[in-house]
Amino acid sequence: MTSRPNLSSASRPALPAWAQVSPDRVLHIQRVAELVDRWAEEMRVSDSERARWLRAVWLHDALRDAPQADLDRLAPGPDEPAELKHGPASAALAKGEGETDRGVLDAVHYHSVGLVEWDLVGRMLFCADFLEPGRSFERAERTALAGRLPSDPRGVLLEVARRRMLHAIKSGWSVPEPSYRFWNSLVSASSSSSR
Repeated sequence: MTSRPNLSSASRPALPAWAQVSPDRVLHIQRVAELVDRWAEEMRVSDSERARWLRAVWLHDALRDAPQADLDRLAPGPDEPAELKHGPASAALAKGEGETDRGVLDAVHYHSVGLVEWDLVGRMLFCADFLEPGRSFERAERTALAGRLPSDPRGVLLEVARRRMLHAIKSGWSVPEPSYRFWNSLVSASSSSSR
C-alpha cells in the first residue's frame, strides 16, 4: 500500500512513487525525518548535507511493507526476513531510479544492521531510526540520547549500536557480519580515543 506524506516544506524529499508502506510506517518515517532535520539544524550542517540525510530517511523504509517475494527479487541473497531485506531492496530500487550518492545508498541498504564504511548520512539514519520518539520502549533514555546527539554524535552512536546489539543477542538472533564489524570499529575507535 503506497501512501504519500504531507510535507511541511518543499525542500524535504518525499517517499518515492514505488514505496510500499502502511500509514503507521509513513508516520515513523516522518518522525525520523523531523529528528534528522532538527539535528542538522542544531549541528549547523550544510544544506546539501541535510538534503542527503533527508533523502536517506525517506528511502530507508520505502519498502518496509512490501511482500517478501518482492524483497527477495530486489535483494537476492541469504534467506532473511523483511526486517533485514527492505533496506537493501530500497537501495537497489533507488539506485535504479537514479540515486547515485554512495553514502545515501549505503545508509539505506545497511540502516538495520550498521556499516563500518558509513559516512555521516548512515550514522545519522541509524541513530534516528532507533531514537525517533514514536517508538514505545525506553522512551526517557531514547529521548535523552536524541537530545544529546548534536553535541556528542560519537557517544550516542556507540550507545545506539550497543543497545541494538544487545537486543539482537537477547532475542537469540544471529548477528549479521556488518553489525559486528560496525560494533567492533566503534568500540576500537572509542578505546583509542580514551587513551
